[in-house]
Amino acid sequence: MHARNVAILAVLTLAPLAAGAQSYRCIAKDGKRYYGSIIPAECFGRPVEQLNAQGLVVKRIDPEGAEKERLLKEATEARKRQEEATAREAARRNRALLATYTSEKDIEDARARALAENSKAVRETEDRIEAIRKRQSGYEKELELHKSKDEIPAKLRDDLKNAEDDLKAQQQLLDVKMRDVNAINARYDDDKKRYVAITGR
Repeated sequence: MHARNVAILAVLTLAPLAAGAQSYRCIAKDGKRYYGSIIPAECFGRPVEQLNAQGLVVKRIDPEGAEKERLLKEATEARKRQEEATAREAARRNRALLATYTSEKDIEDARARALAENSKAVRETEDRIEAIRKRQSGYEKELELHKSKDEIPAKLRDDLKNAEDDLKAQQQLLDVKMRDVNAINARYDDDKKRYVAITGR
């Protein structure tokens, strides 16, 4: 009799807890099956089946699947926001383009002005480089006069160092200005291409 009661108790333990209400079951990480009128603590983070009063599965809850779905939804929404922001920026740039130019000739005129300004900056930088080199030449001549002496005047050393630093800075600026030619042409080529696409001309 005792054995029979134990068997009945075991069956009741494995069955859904409430005969007249829904229940939940899962297989936990330890490989055991757990039931409860609420989701058992052992089922947290595991796939869970919701059962009706007859013990039939009416719903499956998959935390990993729900998390993946949430992440996918967030990624989709983020991509949509980025696309909308890109579209707004493109529209803003197009409005600015049409407000700036009334024809392709306007774009070419603007290009010519930008290139002319850059050419002027290049010439000015080259003039400064030439002036610095003349200064250096003078300092080097003065340095020759002191080669036979034990000590070079501190001011002369400073002048030589400053001239060297100035020359390096101006050379770097000249390199930038020379590269700007390509950047200017690329920018106005893009403006012209977009203008034609917008206006259909």
